[in-house]
Amino acid sequence: MIRVSLTDAYPVAPGVEQSFTLDNYARFFGDSIFWMPFFRTLIFAGVFTFCTLIITYPVAYFLARHVSRKNQMLFLLLLLIPFWVGEIVRTYAIMILLGNTGAVNLVLKTLGLIDRPIPFMYTSFSMGVGIVYLTALYMLLPLYSALEKLPKSMNEAAADLGAGAWTRFRRISLPLTIEGISSGCTLVFLISTGFYATPVLLGGPSTTVFAETIAGFFHVAGDEWPTGAAFATIMFAAALLITATFQKLMNSLRKGEKK
Repeated sequence: MIRVSLTDAYPVAPGVEQSFTLDNYARFFGDSIFWMPFFRTLIFAGVFTFCTLIITYPVAYFLARHVSRKNQMLFLLLLLIPFWVGEIVRTYAIMILLGNTGAVNLVLKTLGLIDRPIPFMYTSFSMGVGIVYLTALYMLLPLYSALEKLPKSMNEAAADLGAGAWTRFRRISLPLTIEGISSGCTLVFLISTGFYATPVLLGGPSTTVFAETIAGFFHVAGDEWPTGAAFATIMFAAALLITATFQKLMNSLRKGEKK
C-alpha cells in the first residue's frame, strides 16, 4: 500500500512508464477539505472508545467479581453469541432498533413519552451506538481478563480497614486493571478508525468519516488509487502514533501506581 501511494498511477496501463512521487501525500496536506473527515474520525474514535470503556467496565466487573466461576463461561458465551454474526447484519439490527418505526421509538410511544418518532437514525448518535455495539467485545474481554486475575482478598482487606466501595474501586481495582484498560482501548480505537460500512449505513452527511473519503478514491478510475493508498497510510500512521502515545501514558500510570 505504501509503495502504491508513492506512484503516479496504479494499476499501470500497458506501455506507460510508472514514476514515483509525493504528490499524493501533498494533496492531503494541501487541501483542507480532507482535514474535517480526518479529524472527525479521530475524535469519534476517541469518544466512542471512552463510551465503550464506561459501558463495558461494569459488565466485566460484574462478570469477574460477582458471578460464580462455574457460570462465568455461560455468561461469556451469551455475550459472544451476537458476535458470531457479521458486521453488516449487526448494523442492520441497530437500524431496526433506532428507526422511526423501530423498537426504541415504539416503546417510548407506548409509554406515552413521545407523540412522534425521534429521528435517531443518520446521526452521530446512531453511528456511535453502532460502533460501540460492534466493538464492545474487544473491550470486554481484556477487562474481564484483568479483573478475573485480581485477588478478592485485596478488596476484602481494604474493606476490613474501613475503605468504602468507591475507595476500593479507585485505589485497588482501577489501578490494577490499567493493563486491561490499555489493551481494550487500543483495540477499540484502532478498529473504530477503520470502520466503513457502519458509518455509511448509520451515519449522515455530517458524520462522514475518513474511511468513506478513502473509499471514494477507489470507486473511480485507477489513477486515483495511489491517492487513496496515501490517505489510508496517513490514517494508519496517525492511529498508530496516537495509540503509541496512549500506551506510553498508561505505562507511566502503571509504573506510578507500582511506586
